[in-house]
Amino acid sequence: MPRAGLTTGAVVDVALALVDEKGPDALSLAAVADRAGVAAPSLYKHVGSLADLRDLIALKALRQATARFAAAVMGRGGDQAVEALMRTYREYVREFPSRYRLIPLDPLHSPDLAEAGRELLAVFVAVMHEYGLDDAAATHAIRRMRAAAHGFADLEARGGFGMPEDIETSYDQVIDMVLRSLREPPAGGIAS
Repeated sequence: MPRAGLTTGAVVDVALALVDEKGPDALSLAAVADRAGVAAPSLYKHVGSLADLRDLIALKALRQATARFAAAVMGRGGDQAVEALMRTYREYVREFPSRYRLIPLDPLHSPDLAEAGRELLAVFVAVMHEYGLDDAAATHAIRRMRAAAHGFADLEARGGFGMPEDIETSYDQVIDMVLRSLREPPAGGIAS
């Protein structure tokens, strides 16, 4: 029988705490079992494998990020929504750099994560609505915004900015760059 109180959700929470504290490379079933106070084979009653546990962590992180992003843009439109989304994206990566690294770059093509990936994408699509872009132009705009936010936040989280200039100023400029690209779409990004 599974240990009283130990559920799949509890195993995921223990794994997330481990990843947040020690990084994604520390994730193993043995380490999670040790933290949960059970023998490693006991985890198999809740997760099928380390790969399954990684998918469950990614799913929880995706849903958490989606909830934060949606809350940040609620009631905002246009430039305010884009800025809120980009700032919240960076904040999430700064707060949870290790769990963020466990989210696949393309969750839409993972059977276990596709629905959560579509929910996250829907937030980005909703933010683009006010710009009057056709579907293709909106896709390109979302890619630009995500590449800018992801790239900056990931570089920052991994210590990639060693120069003395203010990082906040740099990110403000990245947001401005994305906003300008939405107001004046590049060639091939003609609004409908």
